[in-house]
Amino acid sequence: MTIQQECIGCIIAQSNRVCDAINASHELRSQITIYVEHALKNPDFTLSPPVIAAPLYEQMAVLAGKIDLYEEQKAHASRQASHYLPFLRETIKNANHPFTALLKTAVVGNVIDLAAEVHFDLHHAIASVFDTPFAHDDSKLLEKTISEAKTLLYIGDNAGEHLFDGLAIESLKELYPSLKITYMVRGNPIINDVTMKEAQEADIDSLCTLIDSGVPTPGFVYEYASIEAQSLFDSADIIIAKGMGNYECMSPVKRKNICFLLKVKCSVVARSLGREIGDIICKLS
Repeated sequence: MTIQQECIGCIIAQSNRVCDAINASHELRSQITIYVEHALKNPDFTLSPPVIAAPLYEQMAVLAGKIDLYEEQKAHASRQASHYLPFLRETIKNANHPFTALLKTAVVGNVIDLAAEVHFDLHHAIASVFDTPFAHDDSKLLEKTISEAKTLLYIGDNAGEHLFDGLAIESLKELYPSLKITYMVRGNPIINDVTMKEAQEADIDSLCTLIDSGVPTPGFVYEYASIEAQSLFDSADIIIAKGMGNYECMSPVKRKNICFLLKVKCSVVARSLGREIGDIICKLS
């Protein structure tokens, strides 16, 4: 999907949250604000929001002298998420329908989004998501598709959330032992998205194949991906793409059997999906 006028204000607000997250000095905050506002004066409205945002975050990192702007926040989110893994594992194990429970587990982590808000209530999200139906519910069709698939590409989103992705993958392996699963992470640190570093620290590589997409944007952009990542994207029987960034970059879809699994957090994505902010989505292309 292409960037809308509302996205401009959102990206500027995100840059302010970056300044808060890194405790930027008055001088650095001024530099970042001036740079971002100038860069967004004449945006290319044919591009997606993540593609517009990526070079801005890269330059903010240069100005701040940090490789990973959200390194500390990602570590904190991961520690928070880890406390809930035993409870969620038991929830999936004891569920009447484990497949739906593992999807809800994957979605609940999507609340961890520092591009949307610096503070999030993970406890409340876990309590509410399991009682909330999917506003767009292709879960039964997804279950059938996965049951017939040999390969699944699971494209991650945020750090912290990736721990819940790992639990979902663990559960998928138990349900479908012959399914070959690959977990794909971002190519470079961008906002609080999961990279190889966080995925390896969570031992996701012990559960499935782990791959770096090569993509520097907060969402999978096929044209920016490595040859290996493009090949996996093209050949996988089914793809699960987590979060709004992946949805923004991959819609309209260019292939069948992509399942977008996300929580709606902005009006632009809500309009695109025909849903409301706060809805949870399981949409299979």
